[in-house]
Amino acid sequence: MLDLAILGLLLEQEMHGYEIRRRLRDELGLFANISFGSLYPALSRLEKAGAVAVIEVTAPAAIPFTGSLGGERAGLRARRAGTPRPTQRSRKVYRITAPGRERFEQLLDTDEPAGDDARSFGLRLAFARHLAPTARLALLERRRAQLRRRLSAEMGRARATTLDDYARSLVEHSTEATQHDLAWLDRLIEAERQRQAPHRTDAAPPAGDAAGAETTVPVGGPNRPDLHGADPTTATPPGAPTTVKGSRP
Repeated sequence: MLDLAILGLLLEQEMHGYEIRRRLRDELGLFANISFGSLYPALSRLEKAGAVAVIEVTAPAAIPFTGSLGGERAGLRARRAGTPRPTQRSRKVYRITAPGRERFEQLLDTDEPAGDDARSFGLRLAFARHLAPTARLALLERRRAQLRRRLSAEMGRARATTLDDYARSLVEHSTEATQHDLAWLDRLIEAERQRQAPHRTDAAPPAGDAAGAETTVPVGGPNRPDLHGADPTTATPPGAPTTVKGSRP
């Protein structure tokens, strides 16, 4: 899970260790207690595997305040006299590599027993935008199937006659939480299906406008003189010259 989280964050941008730890704790919310003692070994492991690369970024070292007016004046005089500034320091910035991207996709789309864990599912859902649409829907449906099995087991325990009132209330609380999660997943799945549904084409044309359909032109319409019931294909408008069949015009 930690490898997946690190690679997912680095997929968005390059970061140094402090920033990775901050985002793991504050944004994902799944690693609230992570320490540098856990983070840096994971980064080292990913670096050795070729999933991440290290960039050395040099930054000027900060000049600490002395806390006294005399000390600040002395420091100012030393800088004016050309005293060398404190040496620059470098820090490691991590970026994801092409193999790291492949590893991230494998970890994200893996259907493993750990997927039943709420933290594992939550982490995958946080990066679900990187999944293909069908894989994203499959992730949600797998989780729903897992929760349905859990709900069935919880309801079976609630019917047990050996539970006292306190133990039964605890089971009921767990059952209600599972039902709430199922309702939430149903909404996510429905929204995902609607998002993936092919867009409907233009509405069907009105009757009579389909290709090959006959169109009736009303006699006496706005673009045609009133022929007083005459055949519109043979009638001659009033005042037009007539031609007798077989005679010269």
